[in-house]
Amino acid sequence: MSKHDLAARPIFHHTRDSIEAHLTIVFAALAVARRIQNQSGLAIANVIKQLRPLRTSTITINGTTQGFPPEIPAAQRDIIARLGIQIAY
Repeated sequence: MSKHDLAARPIFHHTRDSIEAHLTIVFAALAVARRIQNQSGLAIANVIKQLRPLRTSTITINGTTQGFPPEIPAAQRDIIARLGIQIAY
């Protein structure tokens, strides 16, 4: 995993609090990415590439809101299952 995988950028913070907050977010992102890699057995870039297209659509007509979940292919279902996420529909 590299800095590029986390989309990390140079720090442009000047106060100690903002620098510490930035580093906290970066290390939290690193921890989450490592956990996803360990649980899925895939590189984080691969997980993101495969799961990014999955989107839920929400439409409101005449005050009634309806959600339309994505159709999830088997390969993506396997990744989701390895991450311990249960699909509600």
